[in-house]
Amino acid sequence: MAKKRPQTKAKRPQTTGGAAAVGTEGDVPVVGAREPCPCGSGRRYKACHGRAAAHAVTELVRRPFEGLPGECDWVALRELVPAATVELPLKDGLPEGVPAVTLATVLPMAWPALRRDDGSVLLGLQNDTSSGDISRDLADTLQRALEAEPGTPVQGRRAPADGPRLQDLLDPEGGFEPEVHSGFEFWVPDPQNATPEVAASLERANAAAIPTVKLRGVDAAYWCQTPEKNHLRWVMPHPEEQLLDALARLHAAGRSSLGEGTRLVGSFRAHGLTVPVWDLPSGVSAEDVEKPAAEFAERLATALAADAPLTADERRARGGLTNRQVTLS
Repeated sequence: MAKKRPQTKAKRPQTTGGAAAVGTEGDVPVVGAREPCPCGSGRRYKACHGRAAAHAVTELVRRPFEGLPGECDWVALRELVPAATVELPLKDGLPEGVPAVTLATVLPMAWPALRRDDGSVLLGLQNDTSSGDISRDLADTLQRALEAEPGTPVQGRRAPADGPRLQDLLDPEGGFEPEVHSGFEFWVPDPQNATPEVAASLERANAAAIPTVKLRGVDAAYWCQTPEKNHLRWVMPHPEEQLLDALARLHAAGRSSLGEGTRLVGSFRAHGLTVPVWDLPSGVSAEDVEKPAAEFAERLATALAADAPLTADERRARGGLTNRQVTLS
């Protein structure tokens, strides 16, 4: 027989909203999953009001970065770019003792966040998250990093279901300008003073990083170099069905490439957005693709505006693009 859980008055349950008392029209307090629900139903919390709270935590948010400046670049940095940083302006300004908040693709030892010795905060983007809302998980990590002792990492945890999201904390007018790096030296201001663990993590990360460049002339397009061929992966904000129709029109007309030897090979979905992908010959650099990408953006704008039904050739082209589409998240 299981032991009866001792009762104590030292721990008061947190509430899911305000400090509402049981029996009023306020929120029901959060208690242990196996404890009686405070609403008085006689059922355990996990089978009563805890069920809705658990669902709120695990329900997948399809576009977690929607509404943030640079949504497409958020997706790119989460899924495509090995090493990059972005300065994050907060809606209420920086707290005292925090000179800067910087988003980073990856941090040493996969820390969710780090409060540096000087008080500045690094927030990691590519970490696993415990809920279905990346924005809420990152906001929870950011809030804890702002309050952490300087010189300490912040560990992951399950974010409260009613906690703020990035959209609540970041300045909506602040912009989002990623800086892509060739390696992860931004982790430590002085590599000579890095701990052995951080130094080893830095070496491993640099060895695995794929050379990546953000194009200047179009938004959220990233060139990368691999041993066999290069690629351009371009995160686009357009509704998926409309974008696939437009890509199919261009593909059927022989106007979907970025120059000789390049070809549109398909697309993938990531965080609610569509990411077309082009194969490029190994000799084609990021600089080489700047002009063709800008010209393609003009052709795509025209194709997006078209509303005529797809022709038979365009439908076949669309089917080919759809068959090669995968979903990352």
